[in-house]
Amino acid sequence: MLSYRHAFHAGNHADVLKHIVLVELLHYLTAKDKRLWYIDTHAGAGQYRIDNTSSNRESSEGIERLWNATDLPEAVQRYLDRVRLRNPDGTLSRYPGSPLLANDSVRVGDRLWLSELHPADHALLNEQFKHDGHVKVQKSDGFAALRSLLPPEPRRALIMIDPSYEVKSDYVQLIDSLVDARRRFATGVYAIWYPLLVRREAEKLGQQLIKAAGPRWLDVAMSVKKPSGERAGLYGSGMFVINPPHTLPATLANLMPGLTKLLAQDAAASFKLNYELS
Repeated sequence: MLSYRHAFHAGNHADVLKHIVLVELLHYLTAKDKRLWYIDTHAGAGQYRIDNTSSNRESSEGIERLWNATDLPEAVQRYLDRVRLRNPDGTLSRYPGSPLLANDSVRVGDRLWLSELHPADHALLNEQFKHDGHVKVQKSDGFAALRSLLPPEPRRALIMIDPSYEVKSDYVQLIDSLVDARRRFATGVYAIWYPLLVRREAEKLGQQLIKAAGPRWLDVAMSVKKPSGERAGLYGSGMFVINPPHTLPATLANLMPGLTKLLAQDAAASFKLNYELS
């Protein structure tokens, strides 16, 4: 499906949750003196304009609410500092996607593998990284690319999976790809973003992810408003992490109440945090 363009949604509440978790995972994984691969199956354009000249205003209900906030938890501040790197004059006008956030977190010797099938977004992504020898940008289906990359050569990898979920086949492909990926590379850290929608496929996804995950997983989700009927659209999102760091549950338990309050759109805003670390 090539109609989806993340530029229309960049910096919204879903991006905030997704990227806080992503930055925290990278912070943990890069603390060990061992090489790491970062694999992004649906990388997007890399960076997005979110100022008044852009068509995106969803950032007003996401990153803009954090921009001038104070007394933020350490993990939220770490994420915000990464966004500030891309806005050095202090004015929020650009939002970095997962590839740039990852690239700002990795070390010498680490590698990034970025897949993007949309021709326009691939061109923008390729331009972002054309001088970075440790980054490989591929114009390919992310699920197919993942199969070709696992197991990774250093035997350490963070795999970010973030499809558009615009079509029903995305849900099926996600689970099939996860099962295959874990068969090839069971010890990898997999970070899967998912939407909260009034849709049968979305509502079934949680249990399917748990079944595919194995013994160690974490599921954090945030609703920012009450859904209003089948055409409610996105009312929240979640991150499902396979093989999460042992520190992640406590980190999220500390930050989610305040983050949910900051991003709430009505009184129904809430969050959930479930995990199994056996």
